[in-house]
Order: sequence, then structure tokens, then C-alpha cells
Amino acid sequence: MNQVKKYKRCMVLAGGGFRFGIYLGMYAAAVEAGRAPDILLASCGGALAASIIAGLPDDAQRKAWLSSRDMYHYWGGLTSSPRAGIVRTLALAAKRGFIRDSATVIPDLFNEYLFEVPQELPLPQVAVGEQSVATAIIGGKLLFDESEAGQLRGQRKLFAETVFCDPRAASLLAGMPSPLADPRWGEHAISDELLCDVNTPTSLAARISITDMFYFRCHAHTDGNYFGGVLDLFPIEVARTLADEVMMEFKQSFDQAFSIPAWRTVLGLDGNARLRYVNGQPVDVRIDTSDVATVLDKEAVQKKLDWLQNRISLQIPKDYATYVAYMDAQWQYGYTRGMEAFTRQTAYDEASIRNSDKYSRGCA
Repeated sequence: MNQVKKYKRCMVLAGGGFRFGIYLGMYAAAVEAGRAPDILLASCGGALAASIIAGLPDDAQRKAWLSSRDMYHYWGGLTSSPRAGIVRTLALAAKRGFIRDSATVIPDLFNEYLFEVPQELPLPQVAVGEQSVATAIIGGKLLFDESEAGQLRGQRKLFAETVFCDPRAASLLAGMPSPLADPRWGEHAISDELLCDVNTPTSLAARISITDMFYFRCHAHTDGNYFGGVLDLFPIEVARTLADEVMMEFKQSFDQAFSIPAWRTVLGLDGNARLRYVNGQPVDVRIDTSDVATVLDKEAVQKKLDWLQNRISLQIPKDYATYVAYMDAQWQYGYTRGMEAFTRQTAYDEASIRNSDKYSRGCA
């Protein structure tokens, strides 16, 4: 039996894309409400927020870092890859949409991506022992190399879910199978084994976790190649293993035209089926962020289609003041939705969720 003491509260920072600033506000609300988490379990964009929160001691410094010129210029450094043609990208997306089988071919995550991203994120550099809160960040280790891309997969497992965390969290997770080992998820491409990495700094783990399939090239690390936290975007089983209390969002569904075929092609999973399952599981605090794309309709980094040049690019606001305003709006949204959840006087009711549909409504 594991004798390591579980954390008291785990806040799951699941995804967020370029709206990751909402999680800094959400964390501030938890602290103000007397429900401060003692571990952050993060994936994709949420990993950026976890790194900033853990690396800085107070909200003022965290908000300043979020809105800093260094972050602004970093996002401005995202450039289109040679394969970011609009026609080509749409054709490949359409092909994925027509193919109904799950992960039949080993994906080329080395070359088939849209954007080049600077290697080193401008995140706080602190030792694990000096962090203001513990972190556990989700990534996916590739179990194949570049030479195998394009080959038929068969029943081979292609990825291993990896948690970048401290020794205490690793001890709690020791022996735990991947949450996706459950037969309910079918013959997907994810290994049954859950890996833990206690040596990678949080800032580097965050860089790995944002490496979304088809957006960015897989990230070379010390013992192989990795891609992002999208592999297990809603790690509720990991959260329950780490802590007595779990707080996480109710998120909107993924689009059926582009996102779901990408999940199916690479991972062999239906992202909305996973979302419905997690939205239907009991947690101690459920934060409704299902309307984030409507309330925050402009992101700090947005895709632009240049039809004349046949290019897809990522653009940041033309002036720094607008970027700061976007970051402030993200923080305030997260804080408002967080306080709503932490101070709720009535029992959680899924019927009150602002933006739910058949792809996101919880199921057991």
C-alpha cells in the first residue's frame, strides 16, 4: 500500500489554448475563497499557467509576467512552417474527416505541422523545491521514431502518457496504469503504462505540453520525442490519485469537423467521448468555462488565412497595449468563473451550464 500522503486539493488546468490566462484568475479565486490547491495538474495551455503560478509568489507578479513584453514578443516569434498552405491543410483535414478508422497509420509528428515555435518559453526558472505550489504536467512520449512515420500501426501502441512532477507526486502515481487503459476507450494508440518524470524542470515540461499535434513539431527531449498534453486533456483519474479534493472545469465540446478527426487519426480516441465522461464524474468544485470562446472571442494569438499567399499564420495584436488588455480579460474571466464556483450556495447542477450540448453533457 502506498504510504505517501496525498495532496489536499488538486486544481486541473485542462488545455485553454492561447486563453491560458484564465487559469491565473481561477487560481486567485481559489486562494481568496480559502480553497487554495496544493498541486496543479496541467495540460497544454494550462501548463503555461501552472508554470507561472508555481514560479512566482503572488498574483501581482503572476499577472505582470502574463502580460510582460517578453511573453508578447515570444508569441510574436511564432512563424508558419513550409507546410502551412491553406489548400493543403484543408485537404488533409478533409481526408482525416472521411477516414472513420482509428489511428491506422503512424502519424508524422516530425514534419506534418503548421507553425514553428521558439524552443525556450520565457517562463519563471525556479527549482522544484522553491515553487509556490506543486505541479504535475501531462505530456506524451512517442514510442516510434521519424523513420516509422506513415507505416501501418496495427495494434501497436504509439504513445506513453507521461506526468512531469516532483518525487512525492511520482510516488503517489507509482504503479497506476494510464487512465486510457480502461477498456471503455477501445483499441487506441496509447500505452497502458503511465510514466513519471521527476527530472524535467516545470518550464520545460510546459513547453512539451503545449506541443499540439499538427500545430507544432514534436519536441526532442533527453530520452526521446514528446508531444502535448492533448493526449490526456482531462486527467481526472490522475487528479483523484494525487489529491483528496479535485477542482476542474466543465468545458465546451470540440468541433466535429477538425478537432475530433485529428484526435481519431493520431490517438484513436474520440475527444468528445472523453469530455462527456469526465464532465459526468463527480468533483469537489466544478467551474463553468463552457462559454469562454464566446466571452473571450478574440485570443492573444489568432490564426489568419492569407488566401492570396496560400498561407496560414499566427498573429498577435499589433500593439502591446491590446495584448495586455486581452490578458487582463482572460484573468478576469477566470477569476469571475472561479469565484462563482467556489462560493456557490446550491448544489452543482449541470442544467445551469451556460454552453452545453450533446457532445459535452456528462455521462457515466
